[in-house]
Amino acid sequence: MSRLSGIKDFCGVFGIFGNPHAAELTYLGLYSLQHRGQESAGIVSSDGRNVYRHVGLGLVADVFSDSRNLQNLKGHLAVGHNRYSTTGSTLLANAQPLAINFHGGPLAIAHNGNLVNSRTLRTQLERDGSIFGSTTDSEVILHLVARSREKELVLQLKDALNQVTGAYSLVCLARDKIFAARDPHGFRPLCMGSLDGSVVFASESCAFDLIGAEYIRDVEPGEIIAVDASGFKSYFLPPADRVTQCIFEFIYFSRPDSRIFGEYVDKTRRKLGKVLAEEHTTPSGDIVIAVPDSSNTAALGYARQAGLPYELGLIRNHYIGRTFIHPSPAMRDFNVRIKFNAVGGVLRGRRVVVVDDSIVRGNTLRKLTRLIRKAGAAEVHLRITSPPIQYPCFFGMDFPTREELIAANLSVQEIRDYMDVDSLGYLSVEGMLRAVPIGRCGYCTCCFTGDYPVEVEEAYSKHLHEHSTRVLEFDFGNGGHSHG
Repeated sequence: MSRLSGIKDFCGVFGIFGNPHAAELTYLGLYSLQHRGQESAGIVSSDGRNVYRHVGLGLVADVFSDSRNLQNLKGHLAVGHNRYSTTGSTLLANAQPLAINFHGGPLAIAHNGNLVNSRTLRTQLERDGSIFGSTTDSEVILHLVARSREKELVLQLKDALNQVTGAYSLVCLARDKIFAARDPHGFRPLCMGSLDGSVVFASESCAFDLIGAEYIRDVEPGEIIAVDASGFKSYFLPPADRVTQCIFEFIYFSRPDSRIFGEYVDKTRRKLGKVLAEEHTTPSGDIVIAVPDSSNTAALGYARQAGLPYELGLIRNHYIGRTFIHPSPAMRDFNVRIKFNAVGGVLRGRRVVVVDDSIVRGNTLRKLTRLIRKAGAAEVHLRITSPPIQYPCFFGMDFPTREELIAANLSVQEIRDYMDVDSLGYLSVEGMLRAVPIGRCGYCTCCFTGDYPVEVEEAYSKHLHEHSTRVLEFDFGNGGHSHG
C-alpha cells in the first residue's frame, strides 16, 4: 500500500490435504500471502491422529524463525493464517488458526473476513455459558459448531455458517479432513488448486505459484468443500440475493500476479489505469509515476493510454519492518521519508502525473506529494484509480470511521487544495465497474457508494468484543491484555 495508515492489510488463509510436507508447504504459502497480514501467523497440522499447533505475533519468518517449530508440525494436512486485525486487538490469544477440542474432536479455523452479527451471537453464547478465549469474531464460528445438533462435522459447520452474517473465506482442519468455505455473497477471494494429488486452498493463487500447485477454480460463493482421504465433496449454503465480491481486492489488496474472482489482478489494474486516463487526461503532463507498489501496474495502464512515458520517480524501502516509531512530533515527518525516496533526476523540472490506488485520510499522501515537489517537480497531478472513499467497510477492510475519511468531509476541490497538487482526478464508480471483469458475479462498492449488501450491527467497532478484556486489565493492573 502506498500509505502508512488508513487501509490496512487483513488476512490470508492457506490449507492443504494429502501431502507429507503439509506444514512446510503451508509455511511457503503463507510467505506468498504475507502482504495480507503482518500482525501474526500460525499453522495447525494433523497426522490423522494428533493435531499440532504453532502461532505467534509477527511475520511468518519471525514466528517460524526456529526451524523446530515447523518440524514439530507433523502430518499430511495443515491450515495456516496471516493476520491483520479487523476485529480484535493484536494479541497472541487472537492469533490464528484458532483451535478447540469439543465432543466432535479437534477443530481449527483460519478466517479472512468480518462477521457483522458476531456481537449478537457472542452475547447470546456467553449467556448460554460459552467461555471465549479470544476477542475475535472468528471464535464465534467454533462455538456454533460445538453447539450444533447435527451429527456430521461438515453439517455442523454448515449449521454454524447459516447463523453468521458477513464476510468469510475460511479453511478448517479436523483430525483427518479439511474444509474450505466462502460466504454466499463471496466478499473475499478463495481458490482451490492441486499439487501431486494433494488438494490446496489459498486466498490468492500466488501461493500456488510458489509451491508449484495448479490453480483449478475459485471456491464458489456459499460453497463448503470437505476434503478427506476419499476425495472432496461440495455442500452449499442458501444463496444470497446477490453476489458482491470486494472490488478493492482488485484495486489494492491482492498481489498483481494473483488470480482472484476468476481473473488476473494485473490485467484488471492495468485497465483501471486505462479507464482513469480516459476520464482524466493530463495534457500538460511529462511523465507518469506510481506510488509503489500497489499502483505500479495501474500507472502502466494510465501511461500507455495517455501516451506518456512511465518512469520510476519514487523508490520504496521494503526493509523498514514494523518497528519504526514516532517518539515526538518533530520525528513524525520521517514516516514517509523512511518508506519512500524521490528520484530527483527523474522528477526535477518535470510535470509529473502521480498514480495512486486510493486516498483514505490523506495525511500520508499529502506528505508524499510535497516530497515530490521538494525533489524539483514543476507540477504535480494526482490521479486515483478508485472513486472517493466516503464510507467505512465492515466486511474485512480496516477503514476508519466516516469522520476520518477525507472524501466524506471535503469536496474534490478541497482535497486537491489540501494535497497541494495542481490537479486531482478520481476514477468514477462507473469507470471502475467498467474496468473490472464482467461475469455472473457482482461487486461490493459500499466504501464508495454506501450501498451495504448486508445489514450491519449498530455501533459496530473493531474492538467490540473487548469489554471483558478491559475488565481483566483493570483487575490484574498489569497494563496489558489478559484472557481467562
